[in-house]
Amino acid sequence: MSNAELPKTVDPYKLAEQSSVLEGGVPLKALDRFSDCVAGMAAGGQCQVSLAFAMDDERRRVVSGQLEAEVELECQRCMTPMHVTLTSQFSLGLVTSDEQAQQLPKELEPFLTDEFSANLWTMVEDELLLVLPPFPLHELGECPAREQLQELEAGDSEPEAADQERENPFSVLAGLKTKKH
Repeated sequence: MSNAELPKTVDPYKLAEQSSVLEGGVPLKALDRFSDCVAGMAAGGQCQVSLAFAMDDERRRVVSGQLEAEVELECQRCMTPMHVTLTSQFSLGLVTSDEQAQQLPKELEPFLTDEFSANLWTMVEDELLLVLPPFPLHELGECPAREQLQELEAGDSEPEAADQERENPFSVLAGLKTKKH
């Protein structure tokens, strides 16, 4: 992919009619919603993007693309930062209204645009948000909390045995019930 910066706004309909391909980077720090969802990113970090605009067999304007970005997320097991490479491949149908979006086939997600302009950076940000893992976790063997987890797992079998041996707290009540009769 190119080291050039991806244009922020374009005329997607013109690009689709010309079967254009755009490649470039989007500065991650410029994507506020995404930046709020990650633990960190490299200074000057970029999302590398490749977009192919085209017309499909039914004359719909579509954009197919792929992206890749390296970020740090917080492991939900040990609460420490972990390096993650986010990737996505997507196919979008260009639409100007909700009615057009509803008419798209299910393999195309709608990309709502104005008549002559589309914000590509917003589209990239939306795609990045969609590929964020809901519960990022280190691989178990790589997690700094693996020793504590192994201790917990080893300790889990002991309480079960103790629970089985424990006396029923209501057995006293059962004894009282038999005495009254």
